Amino acid sequence: MEEMEKCPHCSGKHKARTEEEKKKLLNRLKKAEGQIRGIEKMIEDDMYCPDILIQVSAITSALNSFNKELLACHIRSCVAQDIRSGKDETIDELVNVLQKLMK
Repeated sequence: MEEMEKCPHCSGKHKARTEEEKKKLLNRLKKAEGQIRGIEKMIEDDMYCPDILIQVSAITSALNSFNKELLACHIRSCVAQDIRSGKDETIDELVNVLQKLMK
């Protein structure tokens, strides 16, 4: 069997999520996706720049909410489990992720 090429931006790890977790995360992404489609329409319709910028700000907020939800799930499950089993390198990984999120 051929090995799939690994994405250079991904760790290659996987995480089983509950249906509730998936639903919450996907709903947040779908909301942002709908807002992006709305902005595309605003640009097509030559809407006023400040109105578009306000909508972009709303998308940023929606994606930040997504990140908060996903980060909370990650800390409560993956990070906690790894620390309990002695995998302290997970702390370094979490710090690295937080530094990237806070750019």
